[in-house]
Amino acid sequence: MSSSKEPEHARDLKRTLSNGFAVSAFTTPVTRWLTQPADAATAHHGGRRVGRTDLTELWHAADEARRWDSKFGGGNWKTSSVTECLRLRAAPLLSGTYIEAVGKELFSATAELSRVAGWAAFDSGRHEEAQRRFVQALCLARAAGDIQAGAYVLTTMSLQTMLRGYPHQAADMAEAAFERAKHTAAPRVLAFAKLAEARAYGRAGDANAAGAALSRSEELLGSIRSDSRDPEWLSYFTHARLAADATEVYRDLGQPQAAMTWNEQADAMPSGRFTRTVGIRLSVLASTHLQDGDLEQSLKVGSRALDVLGDVSSTRAHGYLRSLTTALEPWKKDSTAVAEFIGRTRSELAAA
Repeated sequence: MSSSKEPEHARDLKRTLSNGFAVSAFTTPVTRWLTQPADAATAHHGGRRVGRTDLTELWHAADEARRWDSKFGGGNWKTSSVTECLRLRAAPLLSGTYIEAVGKELFSATAELSRVAGWAAFDSGRHEEAQRRFVQALCLARAAGDIQAGAYVLTTMSLQTMLRGYPHQAADMAEAAFERAKHTAAPRVLAFAKLAEARAYGRAGDANAAGAALSRSEELLGSIRSDSRDPEWLSYFTHARLAADATEVYRDLGQPQAAMTWNEQADAMPSGRFTRTVGIRLSVLASTHLQDGDLEQSLKVGSRALDVLGDVSSTRAHGYLRSLTTALEPWKKDSTAVAEFIGRTRSELAAA
């Protein structure tokens, strides 16, 4: 058992939470994880003893934050409270007393909390904070020796990179997450990495690479059996969710008919639970109809998207609607319906 000196990752987490210190840019931690993804946490002797109840509490906090994030957006007060959980609960526990098995799970749970906090920050438009959280999450997953969790974090980092306008780098990150974890991670985790790769290639305009990655993702999802070892924290990733993202992939590729075909398969997503995702999908579908030359359907679906997203606190989701209004601008002078939709969208999003 180690000495009572505070673990390095506990100190890093406190610095990140207290004064905004960035552990590093993406390059260094990603390279470190790819070359040595598992650096198992050791037992530690420090503060109070960490037990099963503590671990359950952390996993529950992460799960609850994911649900609220999906339904209400990253800017809702409940999702934001995960930062307080990291500061008041997780960080002190990392400095506590625990055996190696408990330590591994403690680092994994804290990694997921950091990932959720990062995604909430990104969804709310706080990009630098999101990057710091993701870097911290990847470091914690590595400390836990949890290659599967690291692959999930790296895939999330890939999505941020893609949505920030760097699709080629994002595709490389998603592919790296898959390759490094393909002999270790569950099929659902690997499928999610391939989906992120497909989305990145879609943004890059590479139809062949996007199609291949999407097919592989669908194949991996289809391989999951009831007795498969499947992480609960990715249970939301179903075929309907894949179809929702595939709709966007083919919209980005300028293939509206393929996008609308995928959208039909995404209709199974329950809007009450996945409010933000459903709203984003409708926004994408509206722009797809516009791409296909159907202005009437674009406005109809766009209005539905606005109804869904009006109460969602998500800068990212609202960005999809704002992009739609920008695309509709050429029709504004000649169409009262377009002008009214643009005005309503800007007014409601400004008040959101």
